[in-house]
Amino acid sequence: MSKKRKFYIFLMRSIMIVTTAFTAILVLFLLAYVFIEGIPNITWELLSTKPSYLEERIGILPDILNTVYIVIATLIFLLPLGVGAAIYLTEYARNQRVVTTIEYAAETLSGIPSIIYGLVGMLVFSNNFGTSLLAGALTLVIMNLPTIMRTTQESLKTVPQSYREGAFGLGAGKWRVIRTVVIPGCLDGVITGCILSIGRILGESAALLFTAGFAHALNNFFTGLRSPGATLTVALYVYAKEEGEFEVAFAIAAILMMLTLLINLSATLVGKYFAKRKNI
Repeated sequence: MSKKRKFYIFLMRSIMIVTTAFTAILVLFLLAYVFIEGIPNITWELLSTKPSYLEERIGILPDILNTVYIVIATLIFLLPLGVGAAIYLTEYARNQRVVTTIEYAAETLSGIPSIIYGLVGMLVFSNNFGTSLLAGALTLVIMNLPTIMRTTQESLKTVPQSYREGAFGLGAGKWRVIRTVVIPGCLDGVITGCILSIGRILGESAALLFTAGFAHALNNFFTGLRSPGATLTVALYVYAKEEGEFEVAFAIAAILMMLTLLINLSATLVGKYFAKRKNI
């Protein structure tokens, strides 16, 4: 091997090591900074009470519940639409031009800035349902639909064609083959895509600022969907930007960081669990 070639390999390897180390250091610094600033400010009173300006008390319990409500509402609409569209495109659609067009549209949707989704959601959903968690959830459905659809499509394609042919050979119908053979064979990908979508829902703020509002009211699930409410990310913005309560903002940021780490860990564990089941 020539000296020039050796130098090129050494240079490329050094660049990759430096960039990897820089990325790892940046992530660790961000995590450490947020946790150091935020965890000391997390108290039981903060987590279990609602804000009271008369008592000069700050609580994020309504924001936690609003976050849970909007995740549940989004998944109720998102999963049937995303998984159903993926099954149709992969198993039923015969016109490849239509499939390609829909896939291209989904890829385009996934690249649109979230602030545009918020503007469209405000004009379409908020004008019809009012500024509410339901309007925010419907906006998030459109945002996350490409992720669920494409993830499920790729998972469906990993199921060997021989499984389908074997089931057809035994006399099973199309839907029965999909329900009993195809979907169980790619369930890990579907669940992983769902978990990752939850992470994006938790981290979204721009779209919800336009559609869900800033209220910190304590409501049950059905009342909350019809009412405006701030999720944890929106509450972080309000406390940091509007009220200057940076201690509370860092506490919320630490909670969101822990939830993000938990979601990513869950996605990894689910993938490994179903991979082991396939190998048994």
